[in-house]
Amino acid sequence: MKTRPPRATISDVARTAKTGKTSVSRYLNGEQNLLSPDLKARIEQAIAELDYRPSQMARGLKRGRTRLIGLIIADITNPYSVDVLSGIEAACRSHGFTLLMCNTNNEVDLEQHYLQLLSSYQVEGIVVNAVGMREDVLRQLQQSMLPMVLIDRKIPDFACDVVGLNNPEAAQQATQHLLDNGYEALLFLSEPLGSVNTRRERLAAFFSTAQSQPAVQAENTEVALHQPALMDAALRDFRQRHAGKRCAIVAANGALTLQVARAMQRLNLNWGESIGLLGFDELEWAALAGPGITTLKQPTWQIGYAALEKVIARIEGDDQPISEQVFSGELIVRGSSQRLR
Repeated sequence: MKTRPPRATISDVARTAKTGKTSVSRYLNGEQNLLSPDLKARIEQAIAELDYRPSQMARGLKRGRTRLIGLIIADITNPYSVDVLSGIEAACRSHGFTLLMCNTNNEVDLEQHYLQLLSSYQVEGIVVNAVGMREDVLRQLQQSMLPMVLIDRKIPDFACDVVGLNNPEAAQQATQHLLDNGYEALLFLSEPLGSVNTRRERLAAFFSTAQSQPAVQAENTEVALHQPALMDAALRDFRQRHAGKRCAIVAANGALTLQVARAMQRLNLNWGESIGLLGFDELEWAALAGPGITTLKQPTWQIGYAALEKVIARIEGDDQPISEQVFSGELIVRGSSQRLR
């Protein structure tokens, strides 16, 4: 069995170039103007011969900077999270930072584990898509004084910069669209509300908008993401109680929209014909499913980019008051929610 050759060190480079470690360090740190052309050439040749790769972590720690940003994300399988991650990663590349991504799979215990792990790597800041952190984890964050920005979900009683969608505006726009298209019974479907502010804010705006037309029946149901029997029962019950009326479903996020579409297929309900459907988050397949599914598109890439820039601003010393930065969504109308002709 072959053993891997030892990794070259700065001492190896100095010895091969017939110089001291100080000169090699100056070369690596961009201070090449202090070196003679002959010495620079010898160091370059030694680095190439030895395939020397300096430890960026060690160099960063020596300067008191790691250039690392931690990301704790609730569910990497969610299309929303993937788009947000893309924006964050692009901002990291633009500003010369490296991203360490941790997926908690919506589990609070993993959230605490990854916070401790990122701390051990001495990240300079953290972006969090929170699940609902426990008090002991919150205390750790407050004591660390680490620059942090929350995406999408706020943490109750925790003062922190937040970047996300203007949820009341988006839900109002979506609900008003259904009212304008003559729907008489509306069901807002979400995962269990818990302390997730995005779901609560969208639900509140849904009800307040529907109240503008007293004849319209508006209600909500909470169903966990992967409970098809309960999803089928909720849709069947809604349809039966409002037989003879034009009914429509509002799905609170993209992952839930997929589960609602599957349930409708099982129940032989055709969106756009027998029932209306509108989902938060734009999905790649939404335009291809039947007559197309109307969606409330979030500027997810921009949200991720803005969150990372806010963290960097805090790292660089921005001491402005804690703020919430919100983006407007875009309603993309397709056949699933339009008035029948």
